[in-house]
Amino acid sequence: MVTKEKCIVLFSGGLDSRLAIKIMQEKGYEVLPVFFNLPFGTGCCSEACSFNFAQLHNLKLKIIDCSKGKLLQEYLNIVKQAKHGTGAGINPCIDCRIFMLKKTKQFADKNKIKFIATGEVTGQRPMSQQKKQIELIEKETGLGNRIIRPLIDFGIKGRSRKKQIELAKKFKIKYPHPAGGCLLCEKQLKDRLNYLLSRGMNEKEIKLVNVGRHFVINKCWVVIGRNQTENKIIENLGVGKLIELDYPAPSAIILDNNKTMDKKVKDLVKAYSKKGSLKERKTFEGLKL
Repeated sequence: MVTKEKCIVLFSGGLDSRLAIKIMQEKGYEVLPVFFNLPFGTGCCSEACSFNFAQLHNLKLKIIDCSKGKLLQEYLNIVKQAKHGTGAGINPCIDCRIFMLKKTKQFADKNKIKFIATGEVTGQRPMSQQKKQIELIEKETGLGNRIIRPLIDFGIKGRSRKKQIELAKKFKIKYPHPAGGCLLCEKQLKDRLNYLLSRGMNEKEIKLVNVGRHFVINKCWVVIGRNQTENKIIENLGVGKLIELDYPAPSAIILDNNKTMDKKVKDLVKAYSKKGSLKERKTFEGLKL
């Protein structure tokens, strides 16, 4: 029995990386998909979604979890000190790509796997998938010609999805439609993220980045729920100090230890409760994060 050569596919769960897997299998490789669980989101497919695809196609999925521990801190340092610049938000797309490929290379070297394939398409993403940036990433990662880009080899380029959809029909694969995405790309979160990165966040606190209304009062980070779903997240996360009131009000927490802040924060929460008024809310506008 002939043993197939192994190949890693950097797997986001989206259409392009699913096609990369199928193309590499068609070329005769034994494919091992590697999925990165990143703290600010990974795009169209969750870890569970990626795992389901791997199971359905009899693939052994390798998950590299960057949402906690040393890898989280390493990733946050890359976000704070982006060597190759950022996009419209604080998204360090090139540095992020280099980080993932370096970690994948370590895994590949440890398991004596030569090639790493990606679903990259030239011109699809303005920051990390232009010819110049692709060459830079190859150089910085030290991978050179060990990186295979099967969709580019198929002549696919630009932002049109027509050829990818045709290939999906050929391989009879289902795929998720793009939804959500990386929070680091969100312009409206730029100031909030910059503040929280300079303050420092742990793995639980990061889950609050896109939850509720955020305020900074005397260097204390405060989060107030906007609806029942957010209230439950705030109550159940197990971080910070919950603000308790003797009347119905949104759930709120102080994330920094300052006992003298209770009265001011209670006034803030009251402003956003049914007891509050628009006038009261306006007094806190300048403290919004």
